Amino acid sequence: MSVTRSGPLPTGREAEYDVVVVGAGVVGCAIARALARHPLRVALVEAANDVGDGTSKANTAILHTGFDAAPGTLEARLVREGHRLLGAFAGEAGIPVEPLGALLVAWDEQQLATLPRLVEKAERNGHHTTRMLSADELRSREPHLGPGALAALAVPGESVVCPWTTTLAYATQAVRSGVDLHLGCRVEKVRTGDPWHRLVTRRGELRTRHLVNACGLHADAFDALLDRRDFTVTPRRGQLLVFDKFARDLVRHILLPVPGPLGKGVLVSPTVYGNVMLGPTAEDLDDKTATGTTAEGLADLREQGGRILPALLDEEVTAVYAGLRAATGQEDYRCAAHPSLRYVTVGGIRSTGLTASLALAEHVLGLLADCGLEPGPERPLAPVRMPNLGEAFPRPYRDAELIATDPEFGSIVCHCERVTRGEIRDAYASTIPPAGPDGLRRRTRARGGRCQGHFCGAELRALSEEYGRGAR
Repeated sequence: MSVTRSGPLPTGREAEYDVVVVGAGVVGCAIARALARHPLRVALVEAANDVGDGTSKANTAILHTGFDAAPGTLEARLVREGHRLLGAFAGEAGIPVEPLGALLVAWDEQQLATLPRLVEKAERNGHHTTRMLSADELRSREPHLGPGALAALAVPGESVVCPWTTTLAYATQAVRSGVDLHLGCRVEKVRTGDPWHRLVTRRGELRTRHLVNACGLHADAFDALLDRRDFTVTPRRGQLLVFDKFARDLVRHILLPVPGPLGKGVLVSPTVYGNVMLGPTAEDLDDKTATGTTAEGLADLREQGGRILPALLDEEVTAVYAGLRAATGQEDYRCAAHPSLRYVTVGGIRSTGLTASLALAEHVLGLLADCGLEPGPERPLAPVRMPNLGEAFPRPYRDAELIATDPEFGSIVCHCERVTRGEIRDAYASTIPPAGPDGLRRRTRARGGRCQGHFCGAELRALSEEYGRGAR
């Protein structure tokens, strides 16, 4: 296995692959993992210095059932399949998932009239357990809900999940099963040819027989490198507020609005880390790097959150962030095989991409077969068990037996998130170690609490020097 972040890429035969997947977000990592089940030479290439560093790190972290997807679309099918596949994989890999269920709340007569149509849509999508709740039933389930709620649609099976661990688990299993991961490796040109496509990167050149575009926000730009211009990606910014853990008792379910033309709208949801999240906004932009938050966007979120859950505004905000979704003007995924180029595009993967990721990977294997790839027999993947980041599951600082075996797990470094020295050490010794503070946070939760690293920052920097010399 090989993970590189800097320096020249391999040359000669070591630079030749059967498949190169470009983009190490949750979808690209899932595709690489699926390819690793076969005796192929596979590379996963990413412009950033870590996996999951784009859209995948800044989403609403919901494992969707797909109840409200447009029936008959590729997205509807893959979300339904992906919910099952990721639910099973999460149990094997130690990815924290909490099946809270969702309540789709109607606040006016128009929204109320929409709920029966959503029940019909859910039935058409194979989701048969939704049911209507009266205002009184809704209030008994969510006593802190704001005044004026008329009814709700209960959606069992909707869950919250850790998106950071999911992406990292896919990538880790792929690398342990033989995939080469090249980070800090932006592809600048593609020179198509037979039998090899040549990928010119800032670190050197790779050659591949088959190519997969999993570039997310930049899928259209990568398509253009191969003279394909089938769609345009418009970045849709979603700003979110994260409230302190003291807010967690205010909400028991994922509280969803009735969907609008720009998406699912503003929700209130617990997170697997013990916080409460409010958002996202939906703002179509021109700038694919515009991940900053705005005073107007956050004020709008607070106004909407105050109507949904008034007591939430009395709690402290511990983080604000924004993610960009890949909108393409079509309410479906943009997945296509280009057999003459031995090339597959996986584009237009919006907020449901986390849920659909494993099913998308299987779909891409089929598209690659349409492009002439003969993957060969299946083989077992290397086992993977990820460190738990979920607050509802056992964590090292509470495990007396583990601490007795290794006292480093009893030494807390980040007191806000209860992250121990042992977890920091293990993150830097992992298959894909962090390259910086943000990567460490996604692997351990360190610096993710209410003080945002003010207390633990100095010690974390010292530990990164002690443990992280080989990670750079």
